[in-house]
Amino acid sequence: MNLTIVAGARPNFMKIAPIIHAIKKSNLSSSKKINYRLIHTGQHYDKNMSAAFFEQLNIPAPDNNLQAGGGSQAEQTAAIMIGFEKELLQNAADAILVVGDVTSTLACSIVAKKLNVDVLHVEGGIRSGDRTMPEEINRLVTDAIADHFFTTSTYANANLIKEGQGEAKIHFVGNTMIDTLLHNRDKFCEPSFWADYKLSKGAYLVLTLHRPANVDESDKLRAYLDTIILCSKGIPVIFPVHPRTRKNIELLKMNTQNIVLVEPQGYFEFNYLVQHSKAVITDSGGITEEATVMGIPCMTLRDNTERYETVAVGTNELIGTNPQSLIPAFEKLWSGKWKKGAIPEMWDGKTSERIVEFLLNTYFLYSLNIR
Repeated sequence: MNLTIVAGARPNFMKIAPIIHAIKKSNLSSSKKINYRLIHTGQHYDKNMSAAFFEQLNIPAPDNNLQAGGGSQAEQTAAIMIGFEKELLQNAADAILVVGDVTSTLACSIVAKKLNVDVLHVEGGIRSGDRTMPEEINRLVTDAIADHFFTTSTYANANLIKEGQGEAKIHFVGNTMIDTLLHNRDKFCEPSFWADYKLSKGAYLVLTLHRPANVDESDKLRAYLDTIILCSKGIPVIFPVHPRTRKNIELLKMNTQNIVLVEPQGYFEFNYLVQHSKAVITDSGGITEEATVMGIPCMTLRDNTERYETVAVGTNELIGTNPQSLIPAFEKLWSGKWKKGAIPEMWDGKTSERIVEFLLNTYFLYSLNIR
């Protein structure tokens, strides 16, 4: 089987790493070989957002980097599509494997289907219900044309069935990002600034903000920071901040007091911070999954989530987009009444093995009889 694996943005790298490792392990023992090409679209292109993750997660160098770079949604989508079409025309594939919900996922899926190449979507079926999010459009379009879905939860399964997808195309395998988390947990390490800020386990918070509605509106951003300062009881709030968000904060000309702005962190360093924090405040989806597995209280500054299992089963709570909603959430945290949570079904570190098993035992049959 010839498989093309696509990665383009930071969350993708955590999801493809264990799949590549599982393929390599399988190829050593199985007579059915999976020949893969790894394509980096270049959607995230600075070292902190890309190269460092390849190094830490032991991902091989990409066979091709499309170097799509930045630009508007349309410009980036077009650049990826042009580059990926050339890649597939030059290197035939039985299927492409895309992950998550970034621009690269959408763009490469469209190109593949127009060339009659099967699309396998890892993390298919997750839905926030909010079509103002670019990621939601990416999910809907990708899943409308994909051939098989590797899902993280029964909620994702139900979404796909509701949208008319056949059950034979839906494969509940778990969460590859949790594979990466569990396989690398013993490598987590203190960030370089740990001693500088006199951090100690359980005595600081982690903050991440990146959604435009939270960081581009100055009044909203100020209100969030003011409320977090008010509610955090003076303990350090470690904020790995993107350069663009940092500029927005600097324009506010406010005293951030105990909020510590640091550079984006590597995978090992960031997860060390999460693992030993008192709680996480975020507007990210992926971080809610990691916090859930590590049993860390998580406050999500959104009105919806595509990862509902982190709320229904895990340690995550939707706080909403009103900064004042953080006040009762912090009261619950400080009073020791935050829910304990549990680990969602099949988030056991073996998801990638199940995906490879499907490719070996089922996909070859499908590709012969259905294509």
